[in-house]
Amino acid sequence: MALHAVGAAILGLGLFASAGACAGGIEVKTPWTRATVAGASVAAGYLAIENKGAEADRLTGAATAAAEKVEIHEMSMEGDIMKMRALPEGIEIKPGETVTLKPGGIHLMIFGLKQPLIPGATVPVTLSFARAGQIAVVLPVQSVGATTPAPATESEPPSISY
Repeated sequence: MALHAVGAAILGLGLFASAGACAGGIEVKTPWTRATVAGASVAAGYLAIENKGAEADRLTGAATAAAEKVEIHEMSMEGDIMKMRALPEGIEIKPGETVTLKPGGIHLMIFGLKQPLIPGATVPVTLSFARAGQIAVVLPVQSVGATTPAPATESEPPSISY
């Protein structure tokens, strides 16, 4: 199926938003990613997930047309060593809780980029939840050294087709 047809279908459902998205009591806020240097094949995605529902939910996976695969990862300190590990079971979001995916912690690891990520562009990502189902979001691409998402603006960043 053509990517444009999938994007149009998602837009028609009202689930596609660069500022965030909401479904089944799950609200996704402040999605973003960093630009990559030439030749890089990996990137990371960040966002906040708030569970406004009455039951726990779980982020179980993600996908993007911009890369071969997306995994949920966690970075943590073990003594003086920073380690990263995949979280194949995903992450639980309890009712009333917000889980923030951020640099140095839990994040989306994006493998096999099809092209470099450039500042001002966007990366479409579909998040999969155990209860809420799929939620499509757009990660605006910030500068290579960004540590937080850019402040929200009235204008939408340009899109890159994958």
